[in-house]
Amino acid sequence: MTGRPPGKSSSVLFAVTIFTSAFLLFQVQPMLAKFILPWFGGTPAVWTMCMLVFQMLLFGGYAYAHLLSCIQSVSRQACIHAALLAVAALTLPIVPSADWKPVGDEVPGLRITLLLLATVGVPYFLLSSTGPLLQKWFSTACPGSSPYRLYALSNTGSLLALVSYPFAFEPVFSSTAQAWLWSVLFLVFALSCLMCGWKTASSEVANPPSNAAFSEARADGDVRLPRVRWFMLALLPSIMLLATTNEVCMDIAVVPFLWIIPLTLYLLSFILTFESDRFYHRRLMTTITAISLVSTMIMLSRGCMFGVVVQIILFFANLFAACMLCHGELVRLKPSPKHLTSFYLTMSAGGAAGGLAVGLLAPLVFNGYFELPLAILACLLVCIGTYLQDDKHVQLQVPEATRLKFGIAVVSLFFVYFAFFAQHSASVKDAERNFYGVLRVEDDVTEFPVRPMRDMVHGRVVHGRQFTDAQGRREPTTYYSHSSGIGKAMLAGDNNQPRRIGVVGLGAGTLAVYGRSGDDMRFYEINPDVISLARKHFTFLEDSYAQIDVVPGDARLVLERESAQHFDILVLDAFSGDAIPVHLLTSEAMQIYTRHLSANGILAVHISNSYFDLEPVVRALAEESGLDARVQTCDRGSDAGVAFDSVWMLLSHDGPLLDVVCGPDTSKAPHRIVYWTDDRNNLLNVLR
Repeated sequence: MTGRPPGKSSSVLFAVTIFTSAFLLFQVQPMLAKFILPWFGGTPAVWTMCMLVFQMLLFGGYAYAHLLSCIQSVSRQACIHAALLAVAALTLPIVPSADWKPVGDEVPGLRITLLLLATVGVPYFLLSSTGPLLQKWFSTACPGSSPYRLYALSNTGSLLALVSYPFAFEPVFSSTAQAWLWSVLFLVFALSCLMCGWKTASSEVANPPSNAAFSEARADGDVRLPRVRWFMLALLPSIMLLATTNEVCMDIAVVPFLWIIPLTLYLLSFILTFESDRFYHRRLMTTITAISLVSTMIMLSRGCMFGVVVQIILFFANLFAACMLCHGELVRLKPSPKHLTSFYLTMSAGGAAGGLAVGLLAPLVFNGYFELPLAILACLLVCIGTYLQDDKHVQLQVPEATRLKFGIAVVSLFFVYFAFFAQHSASVKDAERNFYGVLRVEDDVTEFPVRPMRDMVHGRVVHGRQFTDAQGRREPTTYYSHSSGIGKAMLAGDNNQPRRIGVVGLGAGTLAVYGRSGDDMRFYEINPDVISLARKHFTFLEDSYAQIDVVPGDARLVLERESAQHFDILVLDAFSGDAIPVHLLTSEAMQIYTRHLSANGILAVHISNSYFDLEPVVRALAEESGLDARVQTCDRGSDAGVAFDSVWMLLSHDGPLLDVVCGPDTSKAPHRIVYWTDDRNNLLNVLR
């Protein structure tokens, strides 16, 4: 009967629909990011750009929900929403077209944005609007019930999607199968959403409760000022989320598992704070957060004193504490249901602004990853503000606007400091930051250096080292010394026979020292700043006796388009510290490499890593391609102290050649193998 509120079954329908929409909303993020990761160089910025696009779509969805809810007729709202759901269904399935692969010098960020908008833009936009829109419909249909618990349920669905992806979906389904399954579930969601609209329209209440007008009128008087605080309290956790993810992925791996952990903590803070006030104690959380923030700042300045595992734990604990503080304060400021969509719209605007700050603004302004220290500083100001507000013995009669202006002024001063002063030091000769990360060229400025040297540093990891004295400038160092696996491969063979050598990953250009007269050496490098810094500050390339060619672009995509190069040696060395370029170690990538090898050519794969054992992956690829494999290790301090610890694997169709280069394979134990493809790969299988 029209006019009667929906029963328990209707409430369940709303809950299931909101839960499903949130599950799909956050399941698609790591799924599509992983799908396109091989197309854009496997850099952490791929995930950052994806998050930025998704946050902007989320903001658009919340804005749409807010505008749609302004229409008085729920029936008209439901009809408009149904029409857009039909349009979204026509864009399925959400399988990215290979036509979006970069083919030249396109701007990666712009291409990722257009790809995501074309592939999942409309469905994601409508899923984003579901939470606030259906909560508004729920509050209209059931005026006696609080819609804010549905927000906690929504975040629970999001959390379940993230937790289940690396353990249930990623290992079982291929990326294409995941996209098709998601598309089918979206159709199911669309039908349930239409039912919610029909149920609400058929049970719309003409006269709200008599006390609602008073409570809503009272809320109108204080809604303007809290909007600024809503925005800031949503902005800071968003910046903390993306900046923390960048810090962790920079030194470990660009994989969904490490994207999901911080995003899970971010969502968990929403769930706990919006579900009940028993999980947020202002004084206790303020103290915990302040201690965590200060500890993280100390760690950032003295990182070498902490192990990597300890650093990761501190980073994630700091993120969770900051999110709990900011989101707990958001809950304390939440308005009456009349302003529900406005509240969520402002929150989403803050989240999107955080994505813009980390994804677009920071790379333009900073030559280093300084957004995390700035966010920590801003969170410390929030701690001070909440502490003073909660302290009954300290009564500061300072207007809210004045305190806000003071906080912005302090953060701005530190922003200027990091932008113009902190990123320069006496040892840094040059520094660049772009889509692919932060690069620095540093000299040894100690008072009595053993030998003068210059390093190319990516993040915190040395990418190449050259001695700057006349005797040492042609000496191979770090992972490329004479006793390393690649050094043995380069020194083997007839010195009078010219060779074709391919190198995936330029670095400082160290391997060019092995070039002999008559050799052709072809370097593939995706990061244009690496090319410019290697030529500007290092002499490896110009000193080489070989003919040197440097090819810009993603090596895998370039090699895929090139005709067979017939390399005598093809070097795979595109790691950024301990980060794993998974897309370069798959079956599809191996087919490309073997096509470019000569009949008795050697494929040299650099597998040095602190956290992952990549030998089983490379052995699986070698076995599939019919190649013999040898592991070559080198200890730090070899070759008169110029070598770093390194592990290389040499692969070839010519087993006797490997015996000459490396010695016979004396291992009798069966080798473990882990098979990776573009659709199926999981770093948990090779965790040390």
